[in-house]
Amino acid sequence: MARKELIRKRQEKMIAENGIIFLDHVSKTYSTGAPALNGITLSIREGEFVFIVGDSGSGKSTTIKLLLRELTASDGSVYVMGKDLAKLKHRQVPKFRRSLGVVFQDFRLLNDRNVYENVAFAQRIVETPVGEIRRNVPAILATVGLAGKYKAKIKQLSGGEQQRVALARALVNSPSILLADEPTGNLDPKNSWDIMQLLEEINQSGTTVVMVTHNREIVNAMRKRVITMKRGIIVSDTEEGEYTDED
Repeated sequence: MARKELIRKRQEKMIAENGIIFLDHVSKTYSTGAPALNGITLSIREGEFVFIVGDSGSGKSTTIKLLLRELTASDGSVYVMGKDLAKLKHRQVPKFRRSLGVVFQDFRLLNDRNVYENVAFAQRIVETPVGEIRRNVPAILATVGLAGKYKAKIKQLSGGEQQRVALARALVNSPSILLADEPTGNLDPKNSWDIMQLLEEINQSGTTVVMVTHNREIVNAMRKRVITMKRGIIVSDTEEGEYTDED
């Protein structure tokens, strides 16, 4: 059996046994000596919708950065889509990140380009043929409710519309996992719920969604799996959970 096929089968076995995301006794200590994570173990299954909540400094952002391979664990192992992220070579990291969808609170769009170009950029990075880009970008813009805005400049859009562009860009390459770090943090309540409805639809189509948030109302209303962190550890992990304050 070819080496690539063996690797693929090992990754499939890892996902089947431990989930599409698996943190195995992971700790992270920064160069200042400050501990960010303290031996957490976490498994997220394919197709789940998971909220990660907790106060500032609880370890939420560090967890997301580990999943993106922006950071590496001080101890323990991090697996995403069956890959041991510690074994990724530096040159392999950009390709790995392109296999994920990521949405941030501050949108991170290209302000000098229009809506279409912002989304097409994600396709060009993975060398999608021009013909496919011309089909895929309008389709995903229609999905997020921006079919008529493809020529608009980013600065002409509302905050809610900008987040929809960011979401379209994250989804255009059909990722298995969408990581959303405070995606409603800069939005008003109506736009926040619009984005959450889109995330729900995306999840129902089979994409695993992991969302970091401080929004208590959204978490309590949606009744998804809720992982609560405090001082670098997981203090609760509840199916159909709510936002709780852990002492």
